[in-house]
Amino acid sequence: MTMALMAQAAIHQFRERLGPPAQTWDAEHLAKAYFAGLEGDIRVVDGNTIQVTYYNAPDANQLSAHYTDLPAKLRTAGIDPRIPWLYEFLLDFRFR
Repeated sequence: MTMALMAQAAIHQFRERLGPPAQTWDAEHLAKAYFAGLEGDIRVVDGNTIQVTYYNAPDANQLSAHYTDLPAKLRTAGIDPRIPWLYEFLLDFRFR
């Protein structure tokens, strides 16, 4: 249940950052428009950061503005960017 609540919160924030019309889409529409068919890779960099790289993501420029350099953005907002249940790793995103 905790994971479902976290996923729901993350998707809500994702919709808010995308703005209209994605803000009003249901989960199925959002999944088809943004998550289905994404290509990318996941790597550990600098020994403590999980770096997710997406290739040809829809609205990559808009997503990049919110998610690239995420640890620094979280620190600026006064939020500890470490993920406690993931061995204190950081999470960062790249869009290519």
